[in-house]
Amino acid sequence: MMRKIIRNEEEKCDGSPGTHVKSIQRENTTVLEDAVSCAVASQLRQWPIQIKLVPANAPYFENADLLVSADCCAYAYGNFHNEFMREKITIIGCPKLDEGDYTEKLTAILRNNSIKSVTVARMVVPCCGGIEYAVKTALQDCGKVIPCQVVVFGPDGEITEVR
Repeated sequence: MMRKIIRNEEEKCDGSPGTHVKSIQRENTTVLEDAVSCAVASQLRQWPIQIKLVPANAPYFENADLLVSADCCAYAYGNFHNEFMREKITIIGCPKLDEGDYTEKLTAILRNNSIKSVTVARMVVPCCGGIEYAVKTALQDCGKVIPCQVVVFGPDGEITEVR
């Protein structure tokens, strides 16, 4: 699918790059004639998904590939379920809107379970750096060596960086 992004308006709301107002107009999008037969299945494998709500000792963390995602990623990237959530345990949060820090909870999850890998999905905006920082600190504090990948998304739905 070909996409052309047209920014009709861009305006700062409160000075934070994460609150810039912009419209994204998409051209050449695919329209599904029969949406029921083309429905995409959710790849969510557990509940709850909010970092603040998941128990650190939940059985689904054992031998899991863990996806720690900023809330907005699944909305910005159209194929997020199939490309990022598939076969992973997914937990989400928003460091700008949630109170407190995730580091302690993430450290407990990593320390108390056999996590095979961690993927961090975050937006390009500075406030999402908080979720990446919490994961990296938890990885250092948990006492284990666990592979970690960070994927950064732009608000237009493009992957801007993988490291």
